[in-house]
Amino acid sequence: MTTSSLTALSPLDGRYQRHTQSLATLFSESGLIHHRLRVEIEWLIQLASEPKIVELKPFSDAAIQRLRALDINFDADAAARIKAIESTTNHDVKAVEYYLREQLLADDELAPASEFIHFACTSEDINNLSHALMLKAGRDQILLPLLTQIQRALAELAADHAPVAMLARTHGQPASPTTMGKELANTVARLRRQHAQLAEIEILGKFNGAVGNFNAHVCAYPEIDWPQLSADFISGLGLTINSHTTQIEPHDYMAELFDTQCRINTILIDLCRDIWSYISLGYFRQRVVAGEVGSSTMPHKVNPIDFENAEGNLGIANALLEHLARKLPISRLQRDLTDSTVIRSVGSALGYVMIAGPALLKGLGKLEINAPALAADLDTNLEVLAEAVQTVMRRYNVPEPYEKLKALTRGQRINRADLDAFINDLEIPAEAKQRLLALTPDGYTGLAEHLTAQITDQP
Repeated sequence: MTTSSLTALSPLDGRYQRHTQSLATLFSESGLIHHRLRVEIEWLIQLASEPKIVELKPFSDAAIQRLRALDINFDADAAARIKAIESTTNHDVKAVEYYLREQLLADDELAPASEFIHFACTSEDINNLSHALMLKAGRDQILLPLLTQIQRALAELAADHAPVAMLARTHGQPASPTTMGKELANTVARLRRQHAQLAEIEILGKFNGAVGNFNAHVCAYPEIDWPQLSADFISGLGLTINSHTTQIEPHDYMAELFDTQCRINTILIDLCRDIWSYISLGYFRQRVVAGEVGSSTMPHKVNPIDFENAEGNLGIANALLEHLARKLPISRLQRDLTDSTVIRSVGSALGYVMIAGPALLKGLGKLEINAPALAADLDTNLEVLAEAVQTVMRRYNVPEPYEKLKALTRGQRINRADLDAFINDLEIPAEAKQRLLALTPDGYTGLAEHLTAQITDQP
């Protein structure tokens, strides 16, 4: 059977392929092979620039260009050739080494350097840097820009709805009013904090041989400062060195990155559920899209499918990311192979984030505030003003303010006449009494607008 978007086993490569294609370029098997080739090429160039390695002549600028062209021009044919070599070697990293040797042997100037390919390296020297480069690109070029888009969309909604009073619902019950803008601004503030943490995580790499001690390096060239050369090489790739490791880089930074992404996903799940609830309460309408069907049998329905889609896919992403964060930092003794197969699912974990993000953005773009519904809810819940009344009573030392308001309001609706009569009987200053008599639920939002502006006014 020919594989297509309709026959793909995973929805990442099938139904949702349009959302995950950018990740596939990085995290597919071809993407991993490409990054391995890049690391091998750059290490060879680094070695050739070391004057103490007299057996390896420095490369001309043209030769370096030709080497880097193998990286820049990497394509499906190159990946297929490397996989063909792997069918013989049964070793994926060795196949990259042999492919690069083929290319050098066909170049008169570079051919003498062929035995310095993969010099003093263990496979994990190549692999860990490849995964680090993939994760850095995935974070910086895909995840962070997507998160920025979501934050901006939410900040715009928050600014638009900053003054729109809304009945809060702590424990699902009517509570002191807020504004729709303030509730959305809360999520923006949470996301910005996690955004900063995600962006600041150091992406680490190691390049120190079979057990992390530069054993072979020192044996071959004891006069070279290998830790410094390794550090220079890793920083040249845009990564941060992890100088103390076993055969593998221990993946603690990956756990940090995945845990942070999990927190971002959890915040977005929380948002999806809240927006879903606001739609259910009638606080938001959803713009009707021509041609769309809400229900196969109920023609009237406009379901909150975008938020449901986002919530579901964020949940799958977290399940995978949490496993990756818990498993990858654990390796028996100096190395076992359990990380090798697990780490291949990083692209899948992030793929579900890439499905969820556009769905959430689409949903946010279809929201329309239903101001009459919010106003009606506030008008029929005057009892939420009990907090204000009893707090003013406390200021003026009225005995048992909480208990008196509890008797008046708990578990029951009150009307304006009931509340006004209660206020008029209070022994408090006339100015305070008039302020309470003039208070309405839609005007009892505290500093909600000001707090919203503190978030939405930021760039």
